[in-house]
Amino acid sequence: MKPNKGKTLTRERDYVYKFSAGNEHLVLTVPLKFPVQENISHLHGRLMVLHNLPCFIENDLKQSLSKFVEEETIKDYDREAEVALEAVKSGKVDINQLADIWAKAYKETTLEHAKPEETSWDEDFADVYHDLIHSPASEMLLNLEHNYFVSISELISERDVELKKLRERQGAEMDKVMQELGKSLTDQDVNSLAAQHFESQQDLENKWTNELKQTTAIQKQEYQEWVIKLHQDLKNPNNSSVSDEIKVQPSQLRESVEGNGRIYEEQRLLEESFTIHLGAQLKTMHNLRLLRADMLDFCKHKRNHRSGVKLHRLQTAMSLYSTSLCGLVLLVDNRISSYSGIKRDFATVCQECTDFHFPGIQEQLEIVQKVVLKARAQRSSKTKRHHENKISGNEDKLKNIERNQSNILPGEFYITRHSNLSEIHVAFHLCVDDNVRSVNVTARDPAIMGLRNILKVCCTHDITTISIPLLLVHEMSEEMTIPWCLKRAELVFKCVKGFMMEMASWDGGISRTVQFLVPQTISEEMFYQLSNMLPQIFRVSSTLTLTSKH
Repeated sequence: MKPNKGKTLTRERDYVYKFSAGNEHLVLTVPLKFPVQENISHLHGRLMVLHNLPCFIENDLKQSLSKFVEEETIKDYDREAEVALEAVKSGKVDINQLADIWAKAYKETTLEHAKPEETSWDEDFADVYHDLIHSPASEMLLNLEHNYFVSISELISERDVELKKLRERQGAEMDKVMQELGKSLTDQDVNSLAAQHFESQQDLENKWTNELKQTTAIQKQEYQEWVIKLHQDLKNPNNSSVSDEIKVQPSQLRESVEGNGRIYEEQRLLEESFTIHLGAQLKTMHNLRLLRADMLDFCKHKRNHRSGVKLHRLQTAMSLYSTSLCGLVLLVDNRISSYSGIKRDFATVCQECTDFHFPGIQEQLEIVQKVVLKARAQRSSKTKRHHENKISGNEDKLKNIERNQSNILPGEFYITRHSNLSEIHVAFHLCVDDNVRSVNVTARDPAIMGLRNILKVCCTHDITTISIPLLLVHEMSEEMTIPWCLKRAELVFKCVKGFMMEMASWDGGISRTVQFLVPQTISEEMFYQLSNMLPQIFRVSSTLTLTSKH
């Protein structure tokens, strides 16, 4: 069939048009290639101009030309169809293969005949979990999750104790060696012992890391299988054993003992809440909160005060697959890792409880790293081509670009998803540099623009509660004076207000909650100064007091 199609493309036919002009009888003959690729109207216009034809034949020529092209094209199609049918009848073409090709073409191009998309295991599990967490089985789910959390916490406590004993023993050995230094031992002996200590620590840490990874993998598999089985059993109304199991389960689960294991100290929390309205004509109500708290307090599970913790976890679990997600902003450096600072503390909290829905924090960071490397490689190649076209002199800049392929730039951020944290589902890791400690931060600073992009992601991905570090720092330092704090807070308040007004055009005006967090080391006086500043920048809703005439 392909060779025949090729012959058709080169086939020429003469178009003949006869007309009269006065006493003269004229004939127009034009060779045309079929199939005709050119627009008929354009071809007609060219013939009128090239052959200087009279205007009174214009309409008749166009009708005649269109009819000729249509008839000859249909004849070609009929001829090709006859050849194709002959090939099928003679057995040159496999009719089954031809039917498969036609079926595939219909499925790929026509929605009516397309195969329905098959749901993945993650989607199925998400639907099942969403059904169960909104059913009487929700308490059973939360208790089982807490039970797993206690198991991991105890394992981590054992790891910390063993590592502490090893360091103490190594410290004592190093002290003895240092006392003998210069007498019976040399610097080489000290270096050798230090290398042995480091290797021992690495071996012990690797052992515990593998054990934790194996335990969390087993817990995740057991949990998902149990959830699927429970959902199937609940579909059977005659299954009374499941109902009994749901009622009995909480009393059978082991309770965590206060003071045993990893318990986080709770400090006095300062909090102020405001209701505001933003918008020019159609106003949208938003909730603002100012808190003096540690950012990681929204992530940590507390093993004491079980009733309050259960309520927090229930709210977080019920909104896991909803359109009202919770997120927070972590300020990190330009390296995608979990080895230092708040990144390490956040990763530690994430690892204290198995994530039954999403990959672990380390797996997510590895995926982000691969994406960054790919993006940087593309950007680097474009930058190189750009500089090669200019006069040389930017070698240092090019070397810097090549050297920092795996790092992100200030203002850029990456996102991790979590189902195992206390009050949040999404973490935005916003890259900042030392410039955020400066007094000269403006509204065009990368950190501020990063906040704008984060709020835009919140609008497009159903994140209705977001926690932001108000001063763009997680810890206070000496240079952060009262004027510095007031200036920084005013800048962030005004910028966030502008970004929230932009939200109306992004999401149509959905009510949201924005939480501004200040470090725990800030004074109460400073906190209340910031609290008084907020209603001056945002339009706070005033209360209406109704009094009786009597």
